Amino acid sequence: MPGPFHFEEIRSALDQGQHFGNFYGSPYFADAVYEKFSEGEMQRRYTLTREKLQRLGLDALIACGGPNHWSYGGGVFWLTGHREWHAVSVYLLVPLEGEPTLVYGMGGTHIEATRRAVTVRDVRPASGGGFAKVLAARLRELHLDRGRIGISLLDPRNGDYLPVNQYQALLEELPNARFVFAGDFFHEFLVVKSREELGRVRKAGELCTRALHAILQAARPGVAEYELKAAAAHAILSGGGEVDFLIIGSTSMERPCMIFGNPRPSGRRLQHGDLILNELAAGYEGYTAQIGVPICVGPPTDQIRRMFDEVVRPGFEYLADALRPGVSLEEVARRSRFFRERGYQSRPIILHGIDLVTHPPEVRVDGVHADPEDRILRPGMTVMLEPNPITPDGLLGLFFGHTFVITETGSERVTGDETLDLLVAEG
Repeated sequence: MPGPFHFEEIRSALDQGQHFGNFYGSPYFADAVYEKFSEGEMQRRYTLTREKLQRLGLDALIACGGPNHWSYGGGVFWLTGHREWHAVSVYLLVPLEGEPTLVYGMGGTHIEATRRAVTVRDVRPASGGGFAKVLAARLRELHLDRGRIGISLLDPRNGDYLPVNQYQALLEELPNARFVFAGDFFHEFLVVKSREELGRVRKAGELCTRALHAILQAARPGVAEYELKAAAAHAILSGGGEVDFLIIGSTSMERPCMIFGNPRPSGRRLQHGDLILNELAAGYEGYTAQIGVPICVGPPTDQIRRMFDEVVRPGFEYLADALRPGVSLEEVARRSRFFRERGYQSRPIILHGIDLVTHPPEVRVDGVHADPEDRILRPGMTVMLEPNPITPDGLLGLFFGHTFVITETGSERVTGDETLDLLVAEG
């Protein structure tokens, strides 16, 4: 790709694609305001990354990050502050020695705004999706065209790496390099969060609470499920956050036929006597929290009031009491028998971790699913406690979930003290 061109060279010829696609040094967005992590925090992250590169015998890392939920920016976000929304993935090249390089999918004003927002200086465009070509060119600049280059997961949940066309292009561009799939490279750095990171988690928790109350205020007969989603999204966005997901569904309390909210809120309109099931996830500066509290449109029925008071909340509090440092996740799993012992079933998942988004460790009805080092709760871990008791006939469930930070002495719920009971909207 021709260039790069300094803005002063091409400012009168911006209608030429080669100029607009690869310029730098403009005055655009100079007064934009973006919240960033401190220099010390970012240095901590690069130190950890490079120490792990040395441990793995790698000369550089290609970190991936995409817009899908399970990536949520991935390693690219953690090392730059960039949350991608265009491409399947963008890429950050981190050499053992030398300047990191962010390879971004757009040029022009898009890349200039991104340069203002991120914490790296070297941001290069990938014209026409040529990410691999730009990565290869940078590796040649660093004399690493024969190096051992790690590639981190794009999607840790499903084990997905970069697209096959990008990988094939890397092999073609650098036939003498050795590319190593480095797995879930960043989990060990995210499972326990720094003080600055926990500040973002707490803000995300506040946004979750705002979104839940926005649904409560909007919940009236005649309102569609998608309008509840719009109210929740507005509350998050107007608070400076991002929507991760909004799962919202409704059913009759007298004739229930729903055990968990709808991941695709529909055009169904609320009626007096409905129950709204929800799970909401809000992000703030790349860190997310989650919440879910049942909402009744009008007074709860005796069945729902009794189920919540005798099963849902006591079970939740019994589980929450185990959320303190040094407690094993096996103990949390043992406590999850509470629901079966009272004649109810539940969704399999009871608790999961949050790195940037949902991530193991997990506690499920069938036991603990976690790496060995994650099976004991540690200060700085973020977890979502989300029991979802279900009636024996499988027709009514009450999802009840809150996000906790494990502290030195116990745990801190970041999603609001006022959301520990059934919520009731005027019907």
